Amino acid sequence: MTTTFQKHFKYKIIFITGAAGTVGKELTKQLLKYKPSEIRLLDNNETEIFFLMEKYKNLPSVKCFLADIRDKDRLKRITKGVDIIFHTAAFKHVILSEHHPFDVIQTNILASQNIIEAALEANVEKVIFTSSDKAVNPTNVMGASKLMCEKLITAANTLTYGNKTIFASVRFGNVIGSRGSVVPLFMQQIKKGGPVTVTDRRMTRFIMTIEQSAQLILKALSLAKGGEVFVLKMPVVNVYDLAEVLIELLAPRYGYNPSNIKIVEIGAKPGEKLYEELLNEEEKNRTIELKDLFVILPAFRAIYQSIKYDYPDIISNKIDKVYISANETPLTKGALKEYLLKNKVLERTEKSLYHGI
Repeated sequence: MTTTFQKHFKYKIIFITGAAGTVGKELTKQLLKYKPSEIRLLDNNETEIFFLMEKYKNLPSVKCFLADIRDKDRLKRITKGVDIIFHTAAFKHVILSEHHPFDVIQTNILASQNIIEAALEANVEKVIFTSSDKAVNPTNVMGASKLMCEKLITAANTLTYGNKTIFASVRFGNVIGSRGSVVPLFMQQIKKGGPVTVTDRRMTRFIMTIEQSAQLILKALSLAKGGEVFVLKMPVVNVYDLAEVLIELLAPRYGYNPSNIKIVEIGAKPGEKLYEELLNEEEKNRTIELKDLFVILPAFRAIYQSIKYDYPDIISNKIDKVYISANETPLTKGALKEYLLKNKVLERTEKSLYHGI
């Protein structure tokens, strides 16, 4: 994979927004393998960007910026000379977004427009935006904001006016073990002896590792023609099964008998779905299936006639079903346990939780 991606990133100047987040950190780590000439890391979290600056202080190619993507002028200055932008910065917490919808609009939507304008002005080669499953048939403010961002990113390909900038999106499932996932919550509850709270035993979710999330972004960049949304094919878990497996694995480590830690169903939160959607009924008619990915093409194809959507490893130019977790077979508890251990999810989550990394 290193050889495959090398040509896309070697000697390039790369700009990552939200660089202090889980995905931003992993993206930086993976990109360094491909020897870019410079990586510019931006975040508005003072403490976390300081930690990144300390971590990479002996790498002159990594430059850290304490800035906010809402500040268009600052963003444009940082974007000068950049070849590639990975836009991961966003407000992602569903409940907080409901309480602060205007802030979500400013950070998720208007600031993404800032990214687009900065990229066009700097004649950036490619921009990849990180979206969410919650953008599909959204039931909450955060999901609706992500859907609007996807639309903006796709539409940006019609605004280039002679520029060669390519804009595309990736749509994530649950990045298991990330700060926004349920795994850290379950781990903290188990460490306290329970109970572990599950909203509904029927709830299912797509999962991907932190490494896979970064790989998806990098692969999307290598494939993007303009306006697509890339979706990784990924396993499904039943959240109740996940709670049981985590109890089995972690309770002894924390000095408890697994049978003494209870699971309590607390009911789905407002705006929370029992299943996860990554590709809906309308989108399936304009989706190309690749070996490892689905590629959702723009809805208004007449606007994008000049773009040739051709990719390696095409399985089908049209799929016959939606991609939702309720339709997929979840991992067995044995397979889920193996998945967690193989990908070192528990160790990495604990390190993040208790060591502030």
